[in-house]
Amino acid sequence: MTLASGRPATATPPPDTPHRPGDYDGTSPFPPDAPERERGWGDRLYIAVTALIVILPFVGLGLAAWLLWGRFVGPLDMVLAAVFYVITGFGVTVGFHRGLTHGSYRAVRPLRMVLAVAGSMSFQGDVIGWVATHRRHHAFTDRPGDPHSPYRYGTRLLGQLRGLMDAHVGWLFRNEATSAERFAPDLLADAAIRRVTRAFPALCFLTLALPFGLGWAIGGSWPAGVTALLWAGLVRIALLHHVTWSVNSLCHLIGSRPFRTRRHDRATNLWPLALLSFGESWHNVHHADPTSARHGVDRGQIDPSAVVIRLFERAGWAYDVRWPTPDRIAARRT
Repeated sequence: MTLASGRPATATPPPDTPHRPGDYDGTSPFPPDAPERERGWGDRLYIAVTALIVILPFVGLGLAAWLLWGRFVGPLDMVLAAVFYVITGFGVTVGFHRGLTHGSYRAVRPLRMVLAVAGSMSFQGDVIGWVATHRRHHAFTDRPGDPHSPYRYGTRLLGQLRGLMDAHVGWLFRNEATSAERFAPDLLADAAIRRVTRAFPALCFLTLALPFGLGWAIGGSWPAGVTALLWAGLVRIALLHHVTWSVNSLCHLIGSRPFRTRRHDRATNLWPLALLSFGESWHNVHHADPTSARHGVDRGQIDPSAVVIRLFERAGWAYDVRWPTPDRIAARRT
């Protein structure tokens, strides 16, 4: 799973084939994707917007902690935070990731649009950019061309620490476009998805305005709206951001690897993140079988996203679901 903010027109696109697979030995730092160039106003604008998206939720987290200090936080704040976390989280995992990126199922048009809107309200970037970046990640997993690999700076200790930070959040500050024409032509051809993409700034406003408005309406005062904005808006966004980014970073560095993946692909299963990520941290099996609608395939592996897809299927809203079969799972085990 990725965060891909909208890119300004001056972003530098990576080459279509950054490096031949045989050029990478699996341990060396990645060569640069593009030559160094002079940075202009477009780069500065991109970095400023990205910093706002990354830092603003942290500001909310700090304010929320200050409010908690010796004070009572009402149940309304927690309920709204949980509701918005679930809605936007499933928008990312069920909508952006398993549905639009990998085609793990097909959804009826209204559900497809609702999930695209919900995922956009996660503050993780417009839907076409998100999907294109994630497909690129799968095309070049943990080798040159991967937009967020913890192995970017090699496999020595300092390189791993630097790579971990880069895979978690540092990559967001590189003004590096991913070609939607190459990686998401199907979404570019969908007029409704293009409209959702163009509406991304408005949906970012909405994801903050709704908690404030509901908090004020239900709580009966503007201070109730402000605390709802902090908890169900900014803190919720910050938590979902870091859970998503942890799948990019931690789930390629620590955890178990019971399934075979492609050469250099080091995706892992990391059980502590399973519930918060709605099953996305069963990342090793996902990279072994990317189109599978279920990621938690073994006994005891919690996968709420798969449960939601099953419910959609039973309601007739999702079809052609690619559920894993015992033979398919067995064929991919190490």
